[in-house]
Amino acid sequence: MSDWIDEDGYRANVGIVLMRDDARVLLGGRTGGRGWQFPQGGIRPDEPFESALYRELEEEIGLAAADVELVGETRGWMRYQLPRQYVRRSGLQRCIGQKQRWALLRFRGDEGRLRFDSTDEPPEFDRFRWAEFWDPVREVIFFKRAVYRRALHELGRIAFPAGLPPYPSWWEAEGMSAARDGGSEQGGPAPASG
Repeated sequence: MSDWIDEDGYRANVGIVLMRDDARVLLGGRTGGRGWQFPQGGIRPDEPFESALYRELEEEIGLAAADVELVGETRGWMRYQLPRQYVRRSGLQRCIGQKQRWALLRFRGDEGRLRFDSTDEPPEFDRFRWAEFWDPVREVIFFKRAVYRRALHELGRIAFPAGLPPYPSWWEAEGMSAARDGGSEQGGPAPASG
């Protein structure tokens, strides 16, 4: 089944921030050594957000809903455009970027359950590591960095109600701005429902 691409050419996508109790987050190493990123994947037409979330969780890193606790999610879509060399067609539709909703999951399982061969498709990841909360912003490919900053700021307010973790020493040097990244497109964070 194909993913949902809207009339503006953005592929609907779910992003997953998986956090341990020590506040470290899971980064997947892209197959072939092509960098690090959070698990993410397409939402199918008419697929509810939570269904896509748990399907992608299993397909990307082999975990089931019982291995995690849904802590919160972003309220609105966060968009990024693909650089020209990455723009592609999906059937008759042109995909110019992604619009993502993000979920914050607390890891409750055993690391031995993490696996990358849970799908018939070639695996997205071939390794993983646990990173400091802000590190993914620096590790992900350049065109996803603004969305990562926004998602971590929004979800961080849920994960750390007493205040976000301190920014790393490289934050300002790399042009990051706490003021610019503090808000979401459509309001504040949404705690998990149910």
